[in-house]
Amino acid sequence: MTADDASPQIALIGFGEAGQAFAQGWQQQGVGPVAAFDLAGTDPAAHAALQARAQALGVALHTDRAAALAGVPHVFCLVTADRALQAARECAPHLAPGALWFDGNSCAPDTKRAAARVIEAAGGRYVDTAVMAPVHPKLHRTPLFLAGPHADEAAALLAGWGMQARVLGAQVGDASTVKMLRSVMIKGMEALTAECVLAARKAGLEDQVIDTLIASNPEIDWPRQGAYNLERMMQHGQRRASEMREVVVTLQDLGFPGAISAAVADWHQRIGDLGLRDADGDLTERADSILARL
Repeated sequence: MTADDASPQIALIGFGEAGQAFAQGWQQQGVGPVAAFDLAGTDPAAHAALQARAQALGVALHTDRAAALAGVPHVFCLVTADRALQAARECAPHLAPGALWFDGNSCAPDTKRAAARVIEAAGGRYVDTAVMAPVHPKLHRTPLFLAGPHADEAAALLAGWGMQARVLGAQVGDASTVKMLRSVMIKGMEALTAECVLAARKAGLEDQVIDTLIASNPEIDWPRQGAYNLERMMQHGQRRASEMREVVVTLQDLGFPGAISAAVADWHQRIGDLGLRDADGDLTERADSILARL
């Protein structure tokens, strides 16, 4: 079924990496039709490339939120963490009555709860959704955590689409809290990798430093893992920085200072701002690319 055969059953608010990966999986699964709206699509310079990607995935890309959401019963919001609440506010007036709003953004629980109030007040049904792994290669089968009063119904729906969703609780914020606290470790280790490897490379002693890491933790392939960690920051540092700022809010709400996570956000932002989207190469080559721009 193509986007033109019937009214869309799913709308994507945000058609970046996650949205495109889900759409690709749904296309393979025969799920749809799918509509999408992305702020980048309103930019004439970016629209053509985004439109070509949408057509390849059978997605009807709109330059207007209202058109993308009209009559659609299932909505996935997959924007950046700093835009999640605003996206809910902008889309709420256009939601179909009873539409499920899957908020898959990496936000603090209080941000999710604020978005939930907006969506529910507009007659939608909010689902706290946490994407718990990179969307490639699993696409729509990437593990999800769900929470909130509509989570059980939402999980049953997603299972029918071939998706992997686990309900964590009936309270909005349960899924996002787990995601935020996991990111303390995952994004923190990426930032530590950058600080360790870049400094070692600049000192001309990276081989010796890697050797000591291997000796301490031989179960980790440090050159491979280090290269992967740098690639994540090079490609997605800005988005990860936004997420880590939400992690800081989460920690502070729990009574922790969040200073380490704030520093992690700064590292991700700094490397993401370098614009090194071509992240090919091994650990040394990626480190050299970053050092040349710092």
